[in-house]
Amino acid sequence: MMERRRMDAALLVLFLVHLATALEVPLDLPQPPTITHQSPKDYIIDPRENIIIHCEAKGKPHPSFSWTRNGTHFDIDQDPNVTMKPHSGTLVVDISRAKAEQYECVYQCTARNKHGTAVSNNIVVRQSRSPLWSKEKIKPIVVQEGVSLVLPCRPPAGLPPPIIFWMDNNFQRLPQSRRVSQSLNGDLYFSNVLREDSRNDYICYARFPYTQTIQQKQPITVKVLNQDPADERKPTFLIPSGPSSSKMVLRGQVLEMECIAEGLPTPEISWTKNSGDLPADRTSYLHYQKTLRIVNVSESDAGDYRCTARNEFGSVYHTIHVMVKAAPYWISGAPRNLVLAPGEDGVLTCRASGTPKPSVTWAMNGIPIENSPKDLSRKVEDDTIIFSVVQTGSSAVYQCNVSNDYGYLLSNAFVNVLSEPPRVLTQANKVYQVIKNHRALLDCASFGSPIPKITWFKDSRSSTLDGDPYIHHDNGTLEIHVAQAHNSGKYTCVAGNTLGIYENHVYLEVKDPTRILKQPDYKQVQRGRSVVFECKVTYDPSLQPTVTWLKDDGELPDDERLIVGFDSLTINDVTENDAGVYTCIMNTTLDNDSARAELTVVERPDPPTDLELTDKKKRSVQLTWTPGDEHNSPIQKFLIQYEDSLHHRGHWHNLTEVPGTKTTAHLKLSPYVPYIFRVLALNSVGFSHPSFPSRMFKTEPAAPDENPTGVHGFGTEHDNLVISWKPLTGLQSNGPGLHYKVMWRQKLMESDWTKVTVANNSKFVVSGTPTFVPYELKVQAVNDYGAGPEPAIAHGYSGEDLPVAAPENVQAVLLNSTLSEVHWDPVPSKSIRGHLKGYKVYYWRERSLHKHNPHHVEKQILTFSGNRTHGMLPGLHPFSLYSFNVRVYNGKGDGPPSPDQQFETPEGVPGAPTSLVVTNTNLDTLTLEWNPPHDRNGHITGYTLKYQPVNNSNELGPVEELALPANATSFTLLNLKYSTRYKFYLNAKTVRGAGLAISQEAVTIMDEGNTQTPHSIARSPPRRPSHKARPVSPFGNVSSSSGEDGTLISWEYWGPEKNIYVEYIVKNSEGEEEWQKELVNGSQNVMLKGLKGGLSYRVRLVAKGHHDQPLHRSEELLVLVPAVTSRQVDIATQGWFIGLMCAIALLILILLIICFIQRNKGGKYPVKEKEDAHTDPEFQPMKDDDCTFGEYSDNEDHKPLKGSRTPSNGTVKRDDSDDSLVDYGEGGDGQFNEDGSFIGQYSGKSASRETAEGHESSEAPSPINAMNSLNSFV
Repeated sequence: MMERRRMDAALLVLFLVHLATALEVPLDLPQPPTITHQSPKDYIIDPRENIIIHCEAKGKPHPSFSWTRNGTHFDIDQDPNVTMKPHSGTLVVDISRAKAEQYECVYQCTARNKHGTAVSNNIVVRQSRSPLWSKEKIKPIVVQEGVSLVLPCRPPAGLPPPIIFWMDNNFQRLPQSRRVSQSLNGDLYFSNVLREDSRNDYICYARFPYTQTIQQKQPITVKVLNQDPADERKPTFLIPSGPSSSKMVLRGQVLEMECIAEGLPTPEISWTKNSGDLPADRTSYLHYQKTLRIVNVSESDAGDYRCTARNEFGSVYHTIHVMVKAAPYWISGAPRNLVLAPGEDGVLTCRASGTPKPSVTWAMNGIPIENSPKDLSRKVEDDTIIFSVVQTGSSAVYQCNVSNDYGYLLSNAFVNVLSEPPRVLTQANKVYQVIKNHRALLDCASFGSPIPKITWFKDSRSSTLDGDPYIHHDNGTLEIHVAQAHNSGKYTCVAGNTLGIYENHVYLEVKDPTRILKQPDYKQVQRGRSVVFECKVTYDPSLQPTVTWLKDDGELPDDERLIVGFDSLTINDVTENDAGVYTCIMNTTLDNDSARAELTVVERPDPPTDLELTDKKKRSVQLTWTPGDEHNSPIQKFLIQYEDSLHHRGHWHNLTEVPGTKTTAHLKLSPYVPYIFRVLALNSVGFSHPSFPSRMFKTEPAAPDENPTGVHGFGTEHDNLVISWKPLTGLQSNGPGLHYKVMWRQKLMESDWTKVTVANNSKFVVSGTPTFVPYELKVQAVNDYGAGPEPAIAHGYSGEDLPVAAPENVQAVLLNSTLSEVHWDPVPSKSIRGHLKGYKVYYWRERSLHKHNPHHVEKQILTFSGNRTHGMLPGLHPFSLYSFNVRVYNGKGDGPPSPDQQFETPEGVPGAPTSLVVTNTNLDTLTLEWNPPHDRNGHITGYTLKYQPVNNSNELGPVEELALPANATSFTLLNLKYSTRYKFYLNAKTVRGAGLAISQEAVTIMDEGNTQTPHSIARSPPRRPSHKARPVSPFGNVSSSSGEDGTLISWEYWGPEKNIYVEYIVKNSEGEEEWQKELVNGSQNVMLKGLKGGLSYRVRLVAKGHHDQPLHRSEELLVLVPAVTSRQVDIATQGWFIGLMCAIALLILILLIICFIQRNKGGKYPVKEKEDAHTDPEFQPMKDDDCTFGEYSDNEDHKPLKGSRTPSNGTVKRDDSDDSLVDYGEGGDGQFNEDGSFIGQYSGKSASRETAEGHESSEAPSPINAMNSLNSFV
């Protein structure tokens, strides 16, 4: 029962210890030493450098250090070459005055203070060694081809062992393969030797990693003979020997097993495990399957492994028995420090395993525990020490040593007895940021003895945070498994034990995740073009993301062609090196998101190479080639072309195509052709460049395989027969001396064939044949090697002649007034004397049956193809007399006409009257005058007149209709409404009905006593010639005037239409040019600003009424737009002008200096009176009072010539006379016609001139103006 309670207590203490594992004793509290850093157990040093043996520890108070060497105390002060670092136990051995060999010992460090002692591992110090190869003379090795061979390396033993490799004299690694490979011990094995293995520079190298030195063995010479080569044989193992072997490996290390076999042909090696499968994730094969490598070996890897060598003559296997041993290793970790309050219980556990099972020993403060002072509160039970009701002063460091035959483990763990109120070690007010839906961990690292209890609160601290979604960890951390936005806020952790409480505040911010919305897409792009990868992202606004692009999981190349934007990557001028996988990574301080896409760079394939011709036959050959690089786009097909250097030198012809998966083609060829082939490859981008041409392959000549096609017979004259054909090409000739055998005979006559041999031509003419006789024709190809196959018979006719007979029984049948049908009997075939093409009807209108119409004799022809016996004559004129005849025609021409015959067409409806005008317009009457229709098409039986009013909205009123006699040509309408627009319709009638109507519009005159209009019309409309009546125009008094702003058009209008336009066009413009139009509704004037100066325009006004009403236009007005004075070419860049300006500037400067001197003297300009009396027109005096230039005298001698530049202010001042016709200046209206006569209006002085005159009375112009004035006259 007591034992059970002790065990329960031990388990409870073990649980408490587990809770305390995260406790870290603050360094300001008393504590035993803890070793924090030490050198490795097996410490290999470089003999060229100082020896540094590390030993660092912490504790309160800070520990002191001592060392043992080979198990005895090491007095550091007695060795001048050894020093210890301050505040540390690390030893530094200065080997400049001593050899490293004397310090190759076993060292152990001890760190102690008043609370305990900690010890380090036993540190075995050994120096690295790289001994030289022993000098030896290696004899050349001579072997027969096919036997096996082993070249030994046997490097000198080094520490650590060297790395072995074989190279030649040029420091190039010797190639290895399934046949030749290096073993684990460095020897070079040949499963069988070949002639090419002969060489004199097989050199084994050993690289020693610590000293970074390389040692070289003497070169080995190998000579392979083939006098008596070895026979082919089944495999046998070179290593290991025998049917089985064994191997021991330690747990956690690397297991390497090798099997190298000889045989001919070279055997293949395979591996299996007898008792199970090989661990795929830890297994790899080296040296072409000859070495099996298993990393991180565990006990499960023990067992039997079988390697099998196999070739076509048999197989052999070897079994390797693997044993796994284990140096000691921790099961649940090394013992952990204990911090206990007085009166508490605790447990130290040192639980480890190994093969064989290790032993466990304990020590306290470096002294075996059995030799340590007795302590009733401590009990040792194998690998566990149990502490009960500890007291102050029981602090100590306990050492646990676990060892077996293969190693040991040494661990320090202290027991520290303290009474300490709680403290929170986590930083106060720390802000934790976490991504939404991720785990949030809020730390509350604390320390206290007894161990504090941790309680968490949020915001108002209304309740503790227990249950979902909160998880409390033993180390005080609060976990929120899936953080949401509402979890953000202030958190408080409270640590409390029996000695007090301590609280700390932290803050949690839950952020939105970073997500890539648009991932980059797979791209396939042609070389030289550009590509853009998009990577659009969303992220929390408080987190600034950074974008990183990777190529093939590495950094982007440093290339200016790659442009990285915030959400895109652009690659310009893509090359093949740009192909790969591009990864977009969006990083924030909390999370990241990534997406990747592949870029494939495609290009036209490289041309095929290595064209070779095989299997050569008379009419075929096999062509093979090697495809070029397809540049990431599979080859779809190959195009094979040939050049015929005999018949078409320099021209390549397509021969055939083969799929892209093939690299050979069987080509069918023609005889007597010197072929040269080339191949092109096609992928999705396009065709490659052609390959280099193949060698020439010339086929043997042979007789033609075919005859000419397209054999025809026809005549060009009435007594000949032309036989034509399509000649054979050079490729079809099959041999030299190509000619043709032409044969013919009359059809239906059993006569012999007439034969003739024709040179390489395409036709033959047979003379003296009867007219239009059928013939049978044959053309056969012949060359120097024989004739072609029997030709097929073609048919033809000898030459045609004009027909000799006319159609008979010709007659016409009238269908209506405009259509007639003509009938005839066909002409006999013998009279046609050729191929019947058809019949032609010649017909013409003799005259109209109306007495007023003239005669018509223009003939028309209608052609009816084929063997026709009738035809229609459409489009006839009614009431007319027609004549006609019929002729047959063949390929030669027309035959004789049939006798002329006549027929009369009946009456039809008439055309519209030729004119309709309105005259004698009054208040309520007007007169209509018209002329009869031009096409009466019968006897006119009368006229119909219709009319109706039209209001201001262009709406039509009721229609009135009148019947008028046939002989009427005018009619006066009475009782009409005044000031009203009317629309009139007039048409003529025959016995067949009414014809088309002619329409017109007119307006009755206003009643001046009863009507007031905005624009009173006190005058009659514009005068018209009395003999020619027209519709009344609603426009009057149209005039124009020109100004600086444009040309003003004015008019008066009294019509009802509201859509008024002004139209204008350049006078004498071509017919294709359109009138320009401006809408001017509601106004009676418009300013035209688009007219060009110096041109004459035709201007008119247009009133548009209802859509079926005619337009009303005013009389055209001729407007001349004044020209703007032209400018000469700028002379400011001319040399002479620059020189003149410099001279004037110098003169002005001199005058200014003189003026300045005179003012200082108080006098006047001495020549003032003289210049007033006699003014020089080329010199401007200066005013006395302000030293400015006086006014320029512009007399008649200095007026600008025609075409000269105007002054810069745009005016030239006239003299006082009024004889001038025009003011020179901008905006003048005067113009001249082409003959030099003056047109236009006199204009007043321009504003610019008035301004200039105003300056006359105020002050003189400045010197700059003077120069400008002078410039205008130059």
